[in-house]
This record gives sequence, structure tokens and C-alpha cells, in this order.
Amino acid sequence: MRDIFTAELAALGEDLTAMSRLVESAIASAGTALLTADLPLAETVIADDHTIDAIERDLDERCVLLIAQQQPVARDLRVVVSALRMSASLERMGDLARHIAEVARLRYPATAVPEALRGTFTEMHQGAVAVSQRVTEVLASYDLEQAAEIERADDVLDRLHAQTFGATLGGTVGGAHSGAGPLTAQETVDVTLCARYFERFGDHGVAVARRVVYLVTGDFADERGA
Repeated sequence: MRDIFTAELAALGEDLTAMSRLVESAIASAGTALLTADLPLAETVIADDHTIDAIERDLDERCVLLIAQQQPVARDLRVVVSALRMSASLERMGDLARHIAEVARLRYPATAVPEALRGTFTEMHQGAVAVSQRVTEVLASYDLEQAAEIERADDVLDRLHAQTFGATLGGTVGGAHSGAGPLTAQETVDVTLCARYFERFGDHGVAVARRVVYLVTGDFADERGA
């Protein structure tokens, strides 16, 4: 019976890693679709989000069954509860990638990101991809240094998110928007939403990293992505 339970816990970990790989692909494609007005790519991200949602539902059902049938305690219980929390964070990351793709689809054939802010959003896209790649690595390896790298990558996203405020408030973003004129109302909405989506994506990545740190060390900081 113990061997079966151990195998079920291992399977949860493998499925979380597989789910994270799907999220990694989703944010990479969503950001590309946003920056290039690639409609087919945006629609693929939107359609594929159902797969991420289905994995979360399956993981949650299995976790509940494990708690009900096996009544785990101590570290085993922490593993199951953490799997529930991490699957929720990964599902939300998938949703945020889908939201970015939906903005790209809505603005097609135009590009949702104003040219003057293209550099900022390119960096945000790169930062979100870095977060997602490290989340996958952390789930596969429980490497605490990679977990710390997720926190640092999220700090970059927070800084870039703050930079967009200048444009949405009619100012400049490091001078990049100077001379380009103020953003239109629609551009302001798109920039505000997409910057927030990227920023929240990073926060949920941090939530996963902190859960892994908790499982390895027993210490747990407050989740920003909760």
C-alpha cells in the first residue's frame, strides 16, 4: 500500500512538471503573438488552455482522493497540499497567457503593443518566458538556486510593469515614448492589461517556487501569487 502511495505522489510531481511545460509553451507563444500580431498562434494558445485546465482538474481530484483514502500526515500531507496549490498557480499562469493571446486576437490585424513600447514588452515577454522555464526546472529538480532565480526574474517583471505606468499616465517610458504622442484610449487599456498579465504571471511563478522551497526546507514565505 505504501509503495502505491509513493508511486501516486511521484505521478503528481511528473504531471505538475508536464503541466508547467505546457504553460511554458503558452506564454512563449502568447507573447510572440502579441508582439507580431500572429492570429493563428494566438488562437492556438487560446485553444490549448483547455488542456492545462483539464490537467488541473485531474490533479485536484487525485489529490482529494489521496487525502481521503490515504490520510497522509507530516511531509506526505505537505506534498499533496502543495500539489493542489501549485496546480492552481500553474492553471492561473495558463489563463494569463491565454488573456495575452486574446488581446492579440482582438487587435488583429493591428499589433496591440504601440511601437514606442515594443522594447518594454519584448523584455516582459522574455522575463515571463524565463520565469516559466525555471518553474519547469524547479518542479523537475527541486533545485533551490533555480527557485531563487525565479524570484529575481519576477523582480525584473515588476520593474518593467512599473515602467509602463509612465505611458499609461501620459508620460514617457525611459524616453522611449518621447515624441510619439500620447497613447490612445484603446492603447492605454491594452498596455495596462497586458503589463498586468505579465506581472501576475511572474507572481504565480514565485508562488510555485516558494512551495518547492517549503517542501525542501520546511520554511515557507508568504505567497505573492496566491
